[in-house]
Amino acid sequence: MYRRAAQGWLKHLDFIILDEFALQAAFIIAFAIRQRSFLPYSSSLYRTLAIVLFLFDLLASILFNTMHDVLKRNLLKEFGQTLKQALIVFAGGIIFMFSIQSAEAYSRIVLYLTLGFHIVIGYGTRLLLKKRLLSKGQYIGEKESMLVVLNAETAEKTMERLTAASLDGHVIVGAVLDDSDVGEIKGIPVVANLKDAANYICREWIDSVYIDCSTNEPGVVELMDACRQMAVPVHYHIPGIGVDGSKQFAEEIGGTTVITTTANYATLNDLLAKRLLDIIGGLVGSLMTLIVIAIVGPKIKKASPGPILYKSERIGHNGKKFKMYKIRSMYLDADKRKASLMAQNRVKDGMMFKLDFDPRIIGNEELPDGTRKTGIGEFIRKTSLDEFPQFFNVLKGDMSLVGTRPPTPDEWEKYEFHHRARLACKPGITGMWQVSGRSEITDFEEVVKLDTEYINNWSLGLDFKILFKTVGAVFAHKGAM
Repeated sequence: MYRRAAQGWLKHLDFIILDEFALQAAFIIAFAIRQRSFLPYSSSLYRTLAIVLFLFDLLASILFNTMHDVLKRNLLKEFGQTLKQALIVFAGGIIFMFSIQSAEAYSRIVLYLTLGFHIVIGYGTRLLLKKRLLSKGQYIGEKESMLVVLNAETAEKTMERLTAASLDGHVIVGAVLDDSDVGEIKGIPVVANLKDAANYICREWIDSVYIDCSTNEPGVVELMDACRQMAVPVHYHIPGIGVDGSKQFAEEIGGTTVITTTANYATLNDLLAKRLLDIIGGLVGSLMTLIVIAIVGPKIKKASPGPILYKSERIGHNGKKFKMYKIRSMYLDADKRKASLMAQNRVKDGMMFKLDFDPRIIGNEELPDGTRKTGIGEFIRKTSLDEFPQFFNVLKGDMSLVGTRPPTPDEWEKYEFHHRARLACKPGITGMWQVSGRSEITDFEEVVKLDTEYINNWSLGLDFKILFKTVGAVFAHKGAM
C-alpha cells in the first residue's frame, strides 16, 4: 500500500514538535530569571501553566496552520509566522490566568518573558531546521525504493534533475532504459530495458516506479498496466494518462509534478494509527508468546530435539525479504522432504503448499493399519499456537496484525503480475483470507482475490473487524491447519 505524503498540518510535524521544545525552553529560562530556579515543573501551579501553553501552541499549529509552506517562506515571512504563533500562545496563557480564581499566584513577568524568548528561540530553531532540510534534502522516516524509467535521449538530464532535487522519502535504486539494460546513469545502475522492466519489478524489492517517458513509446503503457496488476504505485511525469481501476492523485517528486496511480493509499494519520495498534497488539501478543513457549516448548523438544522457534524466509511488503518466526511444529528435515510430498499438494498449481495429512509435523504418523496418529505438532497448528511468535515480527515492523500472508521465496518465483498485488501491504498475522476459510480455500486465485479486496478497501475499521473475526475463528478452531 502506497504511503502518500502527509497533507495539512501533519506535513510539517517536525516543525510543530520543534516549536513545542522552543516554547518549553523559553518557559524554563523565563522562570529561572524571575524565580531564580530552573525547575518550573516542580511547582504544580507552573506545571499546569506549562501544559496550557503546550496545548495552545499545538492548537495554533493545527487550527491556524502556522507551519503551512514553512520550507518556502523567506526570512521576513518566517518571522511574521513565528510572531503570530507566539502571540496566540501568549493570548492563551493570559486567558487561562484570568479565568481561574488563583490567577494572582502566577507571575505575569514569567509569561511576558516566555513570549519574548519563544519568539527568539522559535525563530532561530526554525531557520536552522529549514537550512538543514533544504541543504541536504533530508527526509525523516524510512526511504522507499524507486525505479526510474527513462528515455535514452533525455536520460542524463532527467537523472541529473532527480538526483539533485529532494526526493521526499524516495531513493532511486535503479534505472530502466527503453533500449538498453546495461551501464549506468549518473551513478545509478541500469537494471533492465523497457521490455523486461515488468519482470524485474515482479522479482525485486521495488516500492514505486517513476516514469519519464512518452506514453507513445512502445512498452510504456504495457508497463503501467503491469504495475497496476502488481499494485505497484506509478509516478508518471505529467503530461501523462490515468489508469482505470486505480486511485490517482498529483504530487511532487524531484521537483516535478507527477500523477501517482496506486491500488490504495494511506495517509500519515492512518499509518500512525495502524502502527500504534500493531505496537500495542505486538506487546500483548509477545507476552502471551513467552507463556505459550514456556508451556509447549519442553513438549516440542522432547518429541523432536532441536530449537523451539523456527525462522522461515518470507517475502514481505513490496518484495522485501525477512525472517518470520514460528513455534516449530515440524521435524528439522521438513524443508528437505517438501519436494517428495509435492504430488500430494492440495493446491494443484503449486502456488501454496497444503496437505491433508502432513507426515513432517511432529507426532504425525501413519500406522500399519492405516490409522493416522497426531501429536504436539498437530495440536499447536490446530490451535494456532505456532503463529504466536509472529508478534515479535509485528514489533520489529516486518509484519502487521492484519495484512496478507507472506509467501515463501519459491512461491514468489511463480507469481504472475496480478499475484504480486498481495505484496502491496505489510504481511499480517491474520487477514481476509484467514477469516474466510483459511485452509479450506485451496484455489490460490481466490486467495489473491480476497487479499486484493482487503488492500483496495483497507481501513482501520476493516482491521478491527478482521481481528474480531480472527479471535472467533481461533477459539472455534475453524479453518486452522
